[in-house]
Amino acid sequence: MAETVLSFVSDHLATLLREEGSLLGGLRQEVQLIKDELGHMKAFLKVAEAKEDDDPRLQEWINQVREAAYDIEDVLDEFVLRFAGRRHHGFCGSLHRILKAIKSLRARHQVASEIQSIKSRIKNISEGRQRYQAEFGIDDRVTGSSTMNDSWRYSRDDALLVEEAKLVGIDQPKQHLISKLLEGHDHQLKVVSVVGMGGLGKTTLVKKVHEDPDVRKNFPVRAWVTVSQTCDFPKLLRDLIWQLHKELNKSVPQFIESISTIELKKFVKDFLQQAGRYAIVFDDVWDVEFWNEIKFALPEGSHGNRVMLTTRNADVAFASCIESQDYVYKKEPLSIEDSWTLFCNKIFKGNRCPAHLMNVAKAVLDKCDGLPLAIVAIGGLLASKDASRIDEWEKIQHSLGGELEGTGKLERVKMILSLSYSDLPWHLKTCLLYTSIYPEDCEIGCARLINLWIAERFVEWREGMSIEDVAWCCLCELISRSLIQVTEMFYEGTPSFCRIHDLMREVILIKSREQNMVTVTTGQPITWPSEKVRRLAIHSSSNSSIIPHHQQRPFYSFEHLRSFIRVRSTNPLLSKTFLSEVLRSSKLLKVLDLEGEEIEETPNEVFNLLHLTYLNLYGTKVARVPQAIGKLQHLEYLNLGNTGVRELPVEILKLQKLRHLIVFQRVDPSSADYGFHGFKGPSKLGGLLSLQTLSTIDASSGSVIVKEIGKLTQLRELCITQLRREDGKELCSSLVNLTSLRQLSIASVGKGDDHEIIDLNHHQHSLSSSSSCSFLQSLRVLLVRGRLETMPVWITHLQNLVRLDLIWSGLRAEEDPLEFLQHLPNLGEISFCGSYQGERLCFKAGGFLKLKRLWLRRMEGLRRMTMEEGACPHLQRLILKQLPLLEDLPSGIQHLSHLQELGLYEMSSRMMEKVENQEEESEDYRRMTHIPEIVIGFYTDDGRRRIRRLWGKKKKKTILA
Repeated sequence: MAETVLSFVSDHLATLLREEGSLLGGLRQEVQLIKDELGHMKAFLKVAEAKEDDDPRLQEWINQVREAAYDIEDVLDEFVLRFAGRRHHGFCGSLHRILKAIKSLRARHQVASEIQSIKSRIKNISEGRQRYQAEFGIDDRVTGSSTMNDSWRYSRDDALLVEEAKLVGIDQPKQHLISKLLEGHDHQLKVVSVVGMGGLGKTTLVKKVHEDPDVRKNFPVRAWVTVSQTCDFPKLLRDLIWQLHKELNKSVPQFIESISTIELKKFVKDFLQQAGRYAIVFDDVWDVEFWNEIKFALPEGSHGNRVMLTTRNADVAFASCIESQDYVYKKEPLSIEDSWTLFCNKIFKGNRCPAHLMNVAKAVLDKCDGLPLAIVAIGGLLASKDASRIDEWEKIQHSLGGELEGTGKLERVKMILSLSYSDLPWHLKTCLLYTSIYPEDCEIGCARLINLWIAERFVEWREGMSIEDVAWCCLCELISRSLIQVTEMFYEGTPSFCRIHDLMREVILIKSREQNMVTVTTGQPITWPSEKVRRLAIHSSSNSSIIPHHQQRPFYSFEHLRSFIRVRSTNPLLSKTFLSEVLRSSKLLKVLDLEGEEIEETPNEVFNLLHLTYLNLYGTKVARVPQAIGKLQHLEYLNLGNTGVRELPVEILKLQKLRHLIVFQRVDPSSADYGFHGFKGPSKLGGLLSLQTLSTIDASSGSVIVKEIGKLTQLRELCITQLRREDGKELCSSLVNLTSLRQLSIASVGKGDDHEIIDLNHHQHSLSSSSSCSFLQSLRVLLVRGRLETMPVWITHLQNLVRLDLIWSGLRAEEDPLEFLQHLPNLGEISFCGSYQGERLCFKAGGFLKLKRLWLRRMEGLRRMTMEEGACPHLQRLILKQLPLLEDLPSGIQHLSHLQELGLYEMSSRMMEKVENQEEESEDYRRMTHIPEIVIGFYTDDGRRRIRRLWGKKKKKTILA
C-alpha cells in the first residue's frame, strides 16, 4: 500500500516539476529533493513491505512513509488548486494577477511552510530507512517477490494426519482423481493439478488419493514433496532423492550433498528412468517457475508416469499441464449438507444440534461458506462453550472478526488465509485490500471495481496496454489466485460479478484497518478513527440514516478525504446536510460514488471539486446535468446510467480527459420495448477524443452524430440507439475507424418486433474489406436490436467474436443465420430473440466448436431443430423459450455430451407433456438421460409463473418463480 501511494506521488511530483515549475519558484529545489528521496524509499519498500510482519518497528516505519506520502499529495493538490492553471492575459489580466498575488501571499507562505515541514519529515524517515537497511540487511536493488518468515509458516503435516472418520465429502472427489490417475494405457507423463483457495482441504484429498491401495499397487515408486512459499530448490531435490531411495530400500549417495542444482536434476531424472512407474506429489506450489524448474528432472519414460500438484493459483495448475496429458481439478467448497455434517461431528460428536442453537449454528456455518478448515476451527471454538448458553454462541457469531485478529483458536485460519495475501505483489495487495469497501455477502460489480482501482491510481500503465486492460489483468490474477470468486460471467473470459469469501474478507478487513485503507460506517452514531479519514465507504443499515450528529461527536473535518463511496444501500441513508458537509469540506476529493442514492439533482458542491476524476451517479433520480459540469476538467469517468438524464449540455465537450461516458435509462424488462433509452449529445461529440466507453448515444437527431462517432478512435465500447434506416451507411463508415472496438450494441428505432429495418451491409462501405480488418479483429461482443434487411456479411470475419445477440432481426428463411456463424472460431454465446422467420434450424457437424450457451426465443415459425453429431460439441446450456410450434426436443440432442442444463420456458403443451411424462423405456427419455438438469417454466391458470426442475429425471421439485 505504501509503495502504491509513493508511486503515485512520485509521478505527481514529476508532473508538477515539468508543467508548473515556474509557479514553484524557490520551492522547486525542495520539491526535487523530496522527489529524489521518495525514489530511494520506493526501492527499499519493495522488500520492506514483505518483511513488515517480522518486526513492529519496520511496520511503523512503513506507516510513516505512507502517511508522509499522503500528506505530500495533499500539499501538491492544494498548490495546484490555488495557483496552477490560473494565468490571465492583457491589462485586465495584469490587474487581476496583482490583486490575486496580494491575496495569495499568505497562502504561498503556508504552502512553503508545509513543504519545508514535509522535507524535514522525509529526512527523518530517510534516516530510519538507512538504519533498517543495515539492521535487516535489505538491499535497495532487491525487487523480488515477498517471502514469508518462519514464524508465519505453518506445519502442513497436520493436514496429512486427519483421521479418516473426520473427513466429510471426500469420497467422490477421491475416486474421481484416482480414476484420472489410473485411466488410459498411454506411455506419456500425465500431470493432475488440484487447485482451490487455502483451507479447502486440497492436501488432505490428495494424500488420501496418494495412499489409496490401487494407486500404491499401480505406482511402486512414490514420493511426497512439500513445496510452500519459501522453496529452497536444491534442498527440495535432495528431499525427493531421499524419499525415492527410501521407497526402494536403497541408500542415498553421500555426494548429493555437494553437487549443483543442475547435477541434482540430472541425478533425479536418471534415477526415475531406471526405477519404474512413479507417482510424485508436489504439495502447495505457489509459483509457475517452480514447475518450469522441476519438469526437467521428471522423465516421461515409457511407464505412464503421474505427477500431482496442489496449488492455490490456477495459473500454476494450468501451466503445469500444458506440456502433458493434463487434468486440472478445481476443489470446490463443501456442500451445505457436508458442511453441516462436519460441523455437527466436530461439536456434537455426530449427534443432532439442539433446537435452541439451530439458528445461530446456521449463521456461523454461513460464515464458513464450505471451507473445511474454518468449520473445524470454529467448531472447535464453539465446542468449548456451554451448549445450554445460547448467548455464548451468539457472542462467537458476532465476534468472528475479532477472534481472527487475536491469537486464539482461529489464529491458524487467519494465518493460512493470510499466506495468499502475503504472496501477492504490492499492487495486487492494494487492489485486494480495496475490496474492504464492500459489505459482507455483497456481489461486487467487476466493471465498477476496476474503474475504482483506476481512479484511485492503484493500477500503473504498461507498455502496449490500456489502463483498463491492466486493471482487468489484476482482477483476473486475483481470481486465479483463489482470492476472489466469480459469481457471474458477462461473456467467456470476462467476469461480470464476483465476491469475497466471508472469512477471507475478515482477513482483508484486518489488513485494511492496519493500513488505514478505508473507513467504513453503517448508520449512526458515526465513530471515526483517530487517523485521518482518506477513504469513506457508506454501507446501508436497515433502520437508521446517516445524519450529522454533533451532540454525540465533535465536528469532523473531511479535508483529507479523497474517496467517498456509497455501497449497496437499500435505504436513503445520506441526509442532504451530511452529504453537503462532506462535499463542502472535501476540496481534494477525487472519487465520488453515490450509486443508488436517493437524490434528485447533483449537489452544487460537486462542481467545486476540481480534482474529481470519478463521478458515479448510477441509479439516482438525477434528471439534468447542469452547465457547471464543464468545470470538472480532470474528470475521467462519468456514470449516469439508469437515471432520468436524456440530454447532455455542450459544456461536456470541455472534459477532454473523459474516458468513460455512461448515460442511459433502462426500460422495464416486462415491456415490449425492453432495452435502453440513450442520451442526446452535442453535435461536436467527436471532440471527446479520449473516450473509450460511449453508452448509450441516441442517434435520432440525425446522421451528424453518427458521423461524429467515427472520430472517437479510442472507443472500446459503443452503444447506439434510435438508429434510422438511412443512417446505416454512415454507421458502417464510422465503424471502420474504430479499430479498438471490443463491444458494439446497435438498436434501431421502434418497439418490440416493430423495429425499423437497418442496413448494416452497405456495399460501398463494407466492413469486410481489408481496410477494416483491425475493427473486425478486435470486436468481441455484438448486440443488434432491430430488423436486418440481410445478415451483414462482415459478421463472418469476426474472428474474435465471443458473444452475439440478435433481437427482432426477423431474418427470412433464406437468410439462415447459422450459415453465417457456424465457423466463427471463438463464438461462445448466442442469443436469438425474434431473429429468424424460418421453420427449421440445423446445427451442422463441425460447426460452433466453441459454443457453450445458446438462447432461442420468440421465433414463432420454428418447427424443427436438428443437432448433427459433431455440432456444438461443448454446448453446456440450451434455453428454449416461447417457441409455440416446436413440439419435439431438438433432434440429435443426445449428441450434446457436455450439456449441463436444458431450459424449456412457455413452450407448447405437447413439448411439456413429452418431457414431463416420458417413460424410462421411451426414445425421448434415452435422449435426455445425460442431461443433469432440466428446467421447465410455465404459467398456471391463475396467471402465476412456476418453474419445475428435474434432476436426473428422477427427482422433481416445483418452486414459485
